[in-house]
Amino acid sequence: MEAAAVMARAAGENFPVASRALPRRLRRHMLALYGFARLVDEIGDSGPADTPQARLAALDELESELDRAFEGCATQPLLVALEPTLRDCRLPRDPFARLIEANRVDQRVGSYETWEQLENYCRLSANPVGELVLHVFDAATPARVRRSDAICTALQLAEHCQDVAEDLRRGRVYLPAEDLRRFGCSHSDLQAQHASPAVTAVIAFELGRARTLLVQGAPLIDELDGLRERFAVRAFVAGGRAALEAIERAGFDVLAGPPRAGRGLRLRALAATLAGRSA
Repeated sequence: MEAAAVMARAAGENFPVASRALPRRLRRHMLALYGFARLVDEIGDSGPADTPQARLAALDELESELDRAFEGCATQPLLVALEPTLRDCRLPRDPFARLIEANRVDQRVGSYETWEQLENYCRLSANPVGELVLHVFDAATPARVRRSDAICTALQLAEHCQDVAEDLRRGRVYLPAEDLRRFGCSHSDLQAQHASPAVTAVIAFELGRARTLLVQGAPLIDELDGLRERFAVRAFVAGGRAALEAIERAGFDVLAGPPRAGRGLRLRALAATLAGRSA
């Protein structure tokens, strides 16, 4: 898988992958983390062959390559680019392994019965990224990691809501079944070209949950020492808020196409976050 193709996905994320407010050294580290996380997702979604068995084998090989990167002898370009970050920031292996495990789970699990189950999945698929960012900032403490987890889970939930149709084509539903039943939303509702009232009710409910998580995580901003690091986390939170507002502005219809926040909406969300207001 070409490194350039993987990194090209950065511009489409709900959050700035590497804020230009950060020093060049930290930006390089953030981009290296993104490259690894995106590579894992690309393998988990498509892989060298479109079968779960092939993707699992590729994920196993990626974990071996991760071990080689920690030893300073990786060969995959994105893992080679990660080596200075591993060394300079003294990063732990476990968050990287959890990201790989999340994509193994994707090969075995296509839906989640409860919010608790989906939240546990987010502990593998999203939260490790925030934890690694805190390590890059030399600011990882248990309390800060908990705040970061809330932000990352919110960002993941926003993405799940945006990508309902795409995920369904892959045989996956990242909306808790208990929530679908609560609002009378059937599998056929999710397969329609436009959202029914049942679908919009589910999406609105999940967006409320994501907003609550962002509120829970936002105090992390003021717990960081560096002005630039605080700005970077504000941008993450603002990106999440803008994504949620974009879905709401689309009438919660995520089946017609994934609603994405434009530049203007992102800037307004960032301004509101800088001012300490809800977007």
